[in-house]
Amino acid sequence: MNNLYEKSIELHKQNGGKLELKSKVPLLNKDDLSLAYTPGVAGVCLAISDNKDLASVYTLKKNTVAIISDGTAILGLGDLGPLAAIPVMEGKAAIFKEFGGVDAFPICLDTKDTEEIIKTIKLIAPVFGGINLEDISAPRCFEIEERLRKELDIPVMHDDQWGAATVTLAALINSLKIVDVDKSEAIVVISGVGAAGVATGRLLHSYGITKTIFCDSKGIITSKRENLTKEKIELLNGSTIEEKEGGLETAIKNANVFIGLSKPNVLSVDMVKSMAPKPIIFALANPNPEITPEKALEGGAYVIATGRSDYPNQINNSLVFPGAFKAMLDNKIPQFENKIFITVAEALALVVENPTPQRVIPSMFDAGVKDAVYNAVSSLK
Repeated sequence: MNNLYEKSIELHKQNGGKLELKSKVPLLNKDDLSLAYTPGVAGVCLAISDNKDLASVYTLKKNTVAIISDGTAILGLGDLGPLAAIPVMEGKAAIFKEFGGVDAFPICLDTKDTEEIIKTIKLIAPVFGGINLEDISAPRCFEIEERLRKELDIPVMHDDQWGAATVTLAALINSLKIVDVDKSEAIVVISGVGAAGVATGRLLHSYGITKTIFCDSKGIITSKRENLTKEKIELLNGSTIEEKEGGLETAIKNANVFIGLSKPNVLSVDMVKSMAPKPIIFALANPNPEITPEKALEGGAYVIATGRSDYPNQINNSLVFPGAFKAMLDNKIPQFENKIFITVAEALALVVENPTPQRVIPSMFDAGVKDAVYNAVSSLK
């Protein structure tokens, strides 16, 4: 891993980051300049002043997304601050362009104040066609997304929530098909109730997977616990399984599915052995999962997915956000909602024509992924 870090550092050093800006129009002579800038551009300004909708026709707003972070939840690294967040946001912008044809710009804010973040995003929103929130820690991320969706007239998505939840659901749809368990009967344990855990729980409930047990650092979340957040209360209310008390070891017994969105090494071989036949293990903590695939297999896991590219079944947000935002922008769909993510998950699952334990989710490099996501979202316009 250190060697990989060193190679990545050298790549970034040589290039001074991963992004550059290019003009779409030539500036070779005075005529070019008079059209792209003054005096010709005044006509465009006046047209937009008369009809604000034309900003999405005549300017970069048509196809541009802001990727906004405060650097408080960078990958699996935690709160490293806004400067350390820049390389990740640059990477997302590159993925937006390569896999969705969307222009995206990284913006890293030097504040952790919820109100200040919301105000700042609202102030810069006129330039952009959409807002992708990224690596903002819970629980602030929930309020920030919720408020911005209500107060802006462009699509807003916190990718750590909905990108992760959508790809997880897609992989789960195929996994349940392989083990022949109906979604209404599947018992699912989710370890970790941060941004991704909450969104995944919400999306599973919307899809009809409601026999869910949630665990945080204190153990199983129950109605007897004090000082529960409103998100945890919502998840409890959406679950239809009888409450248990205890830790992950208790929660996992006879469960069909484990979804880890927490921290490394919380799931043991013996815990996997205690699950229902043909257990499904999604160990998604990055870079080190809740259990290694090797140990999960030792415990009898039938389907294994991680967030890593060096194992089969990588659950990767990049399958979702490029094509989804492109469709939202092209079709002028006003806002993201759960039905969009469910439709995308179902479409991604279908990209894998014959699912096997080693292939329950497509790769972002597979032909058909971009079109499947784009067409799924476009169908809801």
